[in-house]
Amino acid sequence: MDCQMKIAFFVNTFPKLSETFIINQIVGLIEQGYDVDIYAEVSEELNKINPDIQKFNLLNNTYYQPKIPKNYLLRAANAIFIFARYLFICPLVLFRSLNFLAYGRQARSLRLLYSIVPFIQNKNKSYDVIHCHFGNQGIRGVFTKELFKFTAKIVTNFHGYDVNVSPLKYGKNVYLPLFNRGDRYIAGSSFICKQVISLGCPEEKLVKIPVGINPTEYQFRSRSLKEGELIKIITVGRLVEKKGIEYSIRAVAEVAKKYPHLQYHIAGDGPLRASLEQLIKELDVEDKVQLLGWKTKDEVQQLYDESHIFILASVTAANGDKEGQGLVLQEAQSMGLPVIATIHNGFPDSIRDGISGFLVPERDVSSLAQKLIYLIENPEVWPKMGAAGHSFVEEVFDTQKLTHKLINVYKSVLDHS
Repeated sequence: MDCQMKIAFFVNTFPKLSETFIINQIVGLIEQGYDVDIYAEVSEELNKINPDIQKFNLLNNTYYQPKIPKNYLLRAANAIFIFARYLFICPLVLFRSLNFLAYGRQARSLRLLYSIVPFIQNKNKSYDVIHCHFGNQGIRGVFTKELFKFTAKIVTNFHGYDVNVSPLKYGKNVYLPLFNRGDRYIAGSSFICKQVISLGCPEEKLVKIPVGINPTEYQFRSRSLKEGELIKIITVGRLVEKKGIEYSIRAVAEVAKKYPHLQYHIAGDGPLRASLEQLIKELDVEDKVQLLGWKTKDEVQQLYDESHIFILASVTAANGDKEGQGLVLQEAQSMGLPVIATIHNGFPDSIRDGISGFLVPERDVSSLAQKLIYLIENPEVWPKMGAAGHSFVEEVFDTQKLTHKLINVYKSVLDHS
């Protein structure tokens, strides 16, 4: 293995608490001896942070572009300052970044100019691969490569938002510049593969690699119910529409009428917190359903360990946004939890329906409640389902195995240089 390979990650936000899959991928490469730098548009202000950020000193190798003002006049004024500061370092690159005939709205909006600043500052750095997470970063990657005349190969990971919402906002041809210039494309599920191909991705350059976890960090425990113990149900996810938390709350409230000895914890925060708190109050389940707010990785693992059943009732949001793979499904299964999820985006690839958990239609409170009742009435199936889920994750979603697949993708594109 060539441990001298240098990789640049292009991401929207770093670090982002809800995107542990990117951190897992970066850490996997570092553990294999690769050099990784991270180029992010913005930093998320976090009270809690993934411990791997500090363990691997990732922020020391993270570079941010200047903040882009929403006001265009102020944005233009700052662009003049950028020109003045770097004109004698990379004049041709600066002028090329304003070529709207070649780079469209990325040039007109001045976003391309702002995005190249970290590369001007790191002009002595070179990379073998630029790995872009989400389609918009793939476009940024191919444009940056052209502007600086880099030889790096462009590999782009597609997820959920980029193949569902962006084409609705910007048109079906939004990624054609990327598909015409990129070198390889990765999708995490069969659903996303189909979506990306429908948008024009060359099928022969598309690879299916799910995002993974380190199963050793999510210790398996066979589930059982002690006499007099509350049945503990858990959901982990942001409080946003696509997570479908409204429907899981309604299902739990329905089940609680028959089986009141349960407790439902929801770990996560977001813009829907107030409305979900109001829903919990209206359904009169304040003693059974709790919104816990953001939790660290260790705190989430503790919640998994204390729980009996996991629910993720994700839905297609009004703006078309969908989940990607639903990595929390792998975390929960790895720890031995039976799971209930919806037939949504990549979820059919993420659990073994009827074996490690159950899939139900989106927004179907009745079906969610029925599957939850089945698990409550049949706790003897928990150990078998939990063991099946753990084996499934070890087989398909082990981040070490997936890192080797990713490295093979890198080597493949470099071998075709």
